[in-house]
Amino acid sequence: MSATRRAFPHISANAFVSATDKSALDNLQKMPILPLIVRKFHESLWDNIDYARNSAESIRCSEKQFPTLYRMLKEACGTLDVPEPELYVRYSPTYNAYTSGVSRTYIVLQSSLLDAFTDEELAYIIGHELGHIKCGHVLYLMLARLIMPLLEEIGQVTLGLGKLAGMGLMAGFLEWMRQAEFSCDRAGLLVCQDVQVALNATLKLGAGSTRFHSETSTDAFLEQAQQHADNNGLNGVSKAILFMLYTWQLEHPQVVFRAKGLDEWVKSGKYDEILNGRYEQDLTGGSQLGAQHQCPKCKTVLSATVRFCPNCGEDTQSPAPASKKRCETCSIDLPADVRFCTHCGNRV
Repeated sequence: MSATRRAFPHISANAFVSATDKSALDNLQKMPILPLIVRKFHESLWDNIDYARNSAESIRCSEKQFPTLYRMLKEACGTLDVPEPELYVRYSPTYNAYTSGVSRTYIVLQSSLLDAFTDEELAYIIGHELGHIKCGHVLYLMLARLIMPLLEEIGQVTLGLGKLAGMGLMAGFLEWMRQAEFSCDRAGLLVCQDVQVALNATLKLGAGSTRFHSETSTDAFLEQAQQHADNNGLNGVSKAILFMLYTWQLEHPQVVFRAKGLDEWVKSGKYDEILNGRYEQDLTGGSQLGAQHQCPKCKTVLSATVRFCPNCGEDTQSPAPASKKRCETCSIDLPADVRFCTHCGNRV
């Protein structure tokens, strides 16, 4: 952990998740077809297939491979109190990073980020992706990535009717994906703990990183964002048309909205409250995605990183007592897997 950065033990995702993220996810979960989609996702073994594809095509970070990036990941996990996912680097000329994997969660950094972003900005990006894990977004992100190309194929074989029928579902997923980014931008800021770094990384996502980057200004960027919000030249009808023709299809909010959202959260005082140790806690870690287990005594769902149950104090890593059978004739205890008493020969 960097000596200048604070950690947030037991921090709950509720401490930084955006209200629009919660609302959009709630609307998505109310869709009647969603349980069927989740079941089909697990039946298709897509989680395993996706993991196998990525592990064959990307380079995994470790103490021996990209050790600086691996150290950044471990520090960020310590900051947000998140179980450590796997981290990979994948070649791509575009600026992007993503999180995937329900049973084996992993983060992928595309190689262009490593050339164009500073270490502090990469810490922000890694923190953003850990936000998806902390908030429990990963399953729904994977469902969205699976559904979108599937609807395209259905539309081709049904002359567009199948795609039209699934448009509401796709729109619901895309709306939630955009809103989820605001929560994760906050998580990225909590990891890098420098507002200028977070805004500069967002600016690069919009403008790229060129030889003129020294001439950019995050203050001017925020002014642009505010001006766009105040007067973008569009009336209500025009905004609706723009949304229907273009905006609804975006997986990420446009950069001016991300900058404005982050700036407003900082100005609200919530960011400083967390930095000063005043935040909602989740002592079990059971609400976040990642390896979990159940307290053998009170059945509370806990993160695998939690050893002693906060509800009953049980040591969840102590060996479970061996199950036994009792012979009704001899009244002696026997191993659970035997069928006959070793003392008297009666069936047990």
